Amino acid sequence: MGGSMMSNEHKAALSSSSVASPRKFRFARNRSYASGASDRKDWHVALIDGSDDAIVSRSLDGVIQSWNDAATRLFGYSADETIGQSIAMLIPEDRLEEELAILAQIRRGKRVGCLETKRRRKDGSLIDIALTTSVIRNAEGVIVGASKIARDITQMLMAQEQQRILMYELRHRVKNLFALAAAIVSISARSAGSGKDVIEDIRARLSSLARAHDMMMADRPHDAQNPPVLSLLMLIHRLLDPYAAADGRVVIGGNDCDVGAKAVPYLSLLFYELATNAAKFGSLSVGSGRLDVNVVTDADMVRLLWRETGGPAPSTDGPTGFGSRLEQSVTCALNTKIERDWRRTGLVAAIAIPKAALIA
Repeated sequence: MGGSMMSNEHKAALSSSSVASPRKFRFARNRSYASGASDRKDWHVALIDGSDDAIVSRSLDGVIQSWNDAATRLFGYSADETIGQSIAMLIPEDRLEEELAILAQIRRGKRVGCLETKRRRKDGSLIDIALTTSVIRNAEGVIVGASKIARDITQMLMAQEQQRILMYELRHRVKNLFALAAAIVSISARSAGSGKDVIEDIRARLSSLARAHDMMMADRPHDAQNPPVLSLLMLIHRLLDPYAAADGRVVIGGNDCDVGAKAVPYLSLLFYELATNAAKFGSLSVGSGRLDVNVVTDADMVRLLWRETGGPAPSTDGPTGFGSRLEQSVTCALNTKIERDWRRTGLVAAIAIPKAALIA
């Protein structure tokens, strides 16, 4: 059954047409127990029938002798379809040797502890189970068969795989953050003036990273199939909050889109540098200045336009410190294109990011 082709050796080991007909019974609800009877056999039948685990017994020749309700739920076969049939109907072709090894242990009187394996259901699909096999002896102590207890572990294995993926992602993200932190320290040390300036630069940039990380993790349950994402507009709002005044000098608008965990630290540092330069040298350094950030999205790209107006005329030399080096890092990490135009009215920066890189 199940489309498996067995060798003669396997057929002989797992089933036999000469075996006496097995008892045709299935475990039924124990009404005598419910009415107060204390018969030990009925008690055992009720326990087995009420189990959430599939419990199946087989002879030494591989013929199924009993089959409880949980086995029907797990494998899809009824008791009438399985009792008297070979246990091989449940075993994938590549697991037949495994069953022969179990049988060899049973013949020696040894219990086979919890084994994670696969079995075949009635519809042909494979199911992950934890299988325990124990010896069955008759009244004289002779080994006559084996009992098998099977439990579906599909959800457990999925949870383990999810945990493995999340741990890998965590390690990857932490490694990236350490790399960014190291770059901040190195570049700030080369770009800043005094030791005090270096310390303040490092502290401010690390604080920007920390805020972005808090946004990514706070109140955002996620798993391997649903990694954490942020709203791009919300991210920009939060990053520019320290520079925004109550008079509406900072205006953020446009189309929203999702931002994945990989892109968040790079974007946070990029906007930090743009905002810091605007506050020190650009439109936000004077009371009459204004900053507009607009987001436009299409099928493949996200375009951000950073426009400063009303501030002092920017230097035509462009940035030469941390910002220009940071652009190289962002361009490499997110496949980003950044263009700056130092107009007399203020800096205009156009940032184009592929959507695939933004959400990765």
